Amino acid sequence: MQSHPAPDLARFRWRLLAQGDSWFSTADDKIKAHANLLQEMVYKDPTCAVNCAGKGGALSHLVDLESAPDFVRLLSSPEAPPWDGVLLSMGGNDLISAAQTPAHQADGERVPLHLRLLRHQTEWGAPSTGVARYFSEPGWATYSEYLRTNVRHLLTLRDQGASVGKPVFMHCYAVPMPRPAGAEDVGLGQSGPWLYPALKAYALPAADWAAVSRLMVFHLALLLKSMAADKEQFPGLHVFDSTTVPLAPATPGSSGSSGDWHNEIHLNHSGCFKIARAWSEHVEAVLNGVKTVEPVSKRRS
Repeated sequence: MQSHPAPDLARFRWRLLAQGDSWFSTADDKIKAHANLLQEMVYKDPTCAVNCAGKGGALSHLVDLESAPDFVRLLSSPEAPPWDGVLLSMGGNDLISAAQTPAHQADGERVPLHLRLLRHQTEWGAPSTGVARYFSEPGWATYSEYLRTNVRHLLTLRDQGASVGKPVFMHCYAVPMPRPAGAEDVGLGQSGPWLYPALKAYALPAADWAAVSRLMVFHLALLLKSMAADKEQFPGLHVFDSTTVPLAPATPGSSGSSGDWHNEIHLNHSGCFKIARAWSEHVEAVLNGVKTVEPVSKRRS
């Protein structure tokens, strides 16, 4: 949505452009829950963020750029203003979608392992491997290449406009508890729940659901941090590890707001507050030229 006249950004020390998934959404359900990550970010210097996530397509895939013309225009067009940085909330919804991919097509034919993240019971590995026995490494390789390719494309768009070389900030995700807690408003794109029915469909033991969720989120965190460490392929990419922020987990089996979670995969006010304040410090440190440490930690399952 464009405002007329355009807002005056000159009075701000830092001017940021934002685009992303439902963690940046301005859907009514998210606003009522005070659960928009951007709204909880606080900076020492006057800072504004022009959010292109909007209400629609809140659960769309990360690089559905055809449905985000304002973001592309503001980032890469000849008349685009120079931004001090770009905030991206991307990858989490694609991870959920990949986990939702069923083991079988409608005609009963098995979906190849490289096209899904979970394994059918007949494909489970040895119990000694823990919850990794449910996980499709070929599917993860497909997802990883998809994410890497499209983030590279976004960095190319950045370098086509006046913000060439400016920092691009991404965050990892917190670990959700698979539970029957959907959205109260279809403004989030899907009513949910999201992981809960997928894990049930794959007949994964309920006792392992939390660990499976953790495995997937930490795989994504490791991937994002490895991308940020690769300055040749991902110049100017900075990743904040949200998994390091202590959150109150939702109660297993609960159906409403619980702990720091508004529903199964979206944070409530307190959850957003905790992650956004920590991410703000990371972003502002980079903008001020302070060297940040973005280690690639060992994979945890």
